[in-house]
Amino acid sequence: MAHIRRALARRALPLAVLLPAAALLAAGPSLASEGGGGSGSSTAPADGASGSAKPTIVLVHGYWADASGWDRIVESLQARGYPVVATANPLRSLSGDADYLAARLKTIEGPVVLVGHSYGGAVITNAAAGNPNVESLVYIAGFAPDKGETAFQLAAKYPGSRVTDDPDAPVPTALNAVPLGGEATNVDLYLKPEKFGEVFLSDRLDANRTRVLAATQRPATAASGNEPTRAVAWRTIPSWYLVATDDRTIGTDNLRFMAERAKATTVEVDAPHAVMETNPADVTELILRAAGDSRPSLAETGTSGRTAVLGGAAVLAVAAGTVITVRARRT
Repeated sequence: MAHIRRALARRALPLAVLLPAAALLAAGPSLASEGGGGSGSSTAPADGASGSAKPTIVLVHGYWADASGWDRIVESLQARGYPVVATANPLRSLSGDADYLAARLKTIEGPVVLVGHSYGGAVITNAAAGNPNVESLVYIAGFAPDKGETAFQLAAKYPGSRVTDDPDAPVPTALNAVPLGGEATNVDLYLKPEKFGEVFLSDRLDANRTRVLAATQRPATAASGNEPTRAVAWRTIPSWYLVATDDRTIGTDNLRFMAERAKATTVEVDAPHAVMETNPADVTELILRAAGDSRPSLAETGTSGRTAVLGGAAVLAVAAGTVITVRARRT
């Protein structure tokens, strides 16, 4: 039975890591009612679906995935008449990735619902700031950093990530670091194939699909997760958040912290970090709510037994460069 409750008080900013780094991705149905909006903004959902033109849904992937991870969500949204863009995310630097997305958004006419998974959440947080066309932000198990914070700091705030089982390891134990030349910390980070199912998917997909996703993953630089956020769109734009309750990449408590702080309308889904793979209907449902679609909740139709709860948070996992070591102090 799905239910939503309003996110509560803010918590202190994270004190975390030395040189961490992290990742993302995920989807099925379950919502029930609406909650808050972004800080200092209207709590009413965007009304893009009620006008003559529906908003464009822009989907942004994160680490160890690509735009194809949104395929089933794209099909569902297009079937309901929404224009959809599943954009590429370079995964090179937070500022560069955000600038790329901001430029792409400027080419889209009319209202936009901007959706980010995992590290993609940090990208939309920066890229949407100052763009009046972005009416809603949707975080799918994603980072929602505040100004000056890094994705890796947030991923290390509370335990829950399985990106490393040795906090003193120079490279998190679930990752392979591929040197790119120059600085010792200039590396690409891959999730080890043998760890992909456990960390990214919480062992919820069959072995064949897991192997395909591990083989086709896109790496991210360690620098991208260590770069501070410079703009915070969720402070002025209403936000929605999906908390995956079995997130072993960023960690569920880290997601809850971020969702709560952003005062986002939040749902909790029994799913892994890559919720788009396992629960596409849940992901689609939340995006439709953010778009102001009046479709009845899938949970109410009996098509899902997932739990939806307001008051979550979003963020990524922990990774690093050469002397990449993850150490977090509990706050």
